[in-house]
Amino acid sequence: MSAVYSVDVRIEAPVNDTEVTDRVADAIQNLFPEADPTHQQGALVAEVHTMDGFSELLHRREILDTARSVFFDNLEGDTFAFDVKKQAAFEGRINFAVGDPSELGDIHVNVTVTEPSAEEYIDYVAPPTEDGQPVYDEDT
Repeated sequence: MSAVYSVDVRIEAPVNDTEVTDRVADAIQNLFPEADPTHQQGALVAEVHTMDGFSELLHRREILDTARSVFFDNLEGDTFAFDVKKQAAFEGRINFAVGDPSELGDIHVNVTVTEPSAEEYIDYVAPPTEDGQPVYDEDT
């Protein structure tokens, strides 16, 4: 049985004068293939309703534990947010930005979960692991 998820994912990335807008758009779409970024006040902004592509990358790169840690550290109610490095995203990799933002700015992602709960959605996107392997709840 698969659960129905209702999520709003807002993605924002600053576009600096030294950057090519299309490259920043590519970086966003590498992590969120469903995104269709639009230019708004010096940034590219996109809204999607799934993190499946992002989740697939987390699984492929075997960084589920890191992702869970970042998501839960930034969880407030039904919302969690995180930043990823633009350059890594352009290369199709996820590199969570912690500490000071890079000089070009990071891609900021804000996730609001309506159904079921933010915790359950995090388990779906980045399931807990045991010995580095995802452990799935039989109900999902």
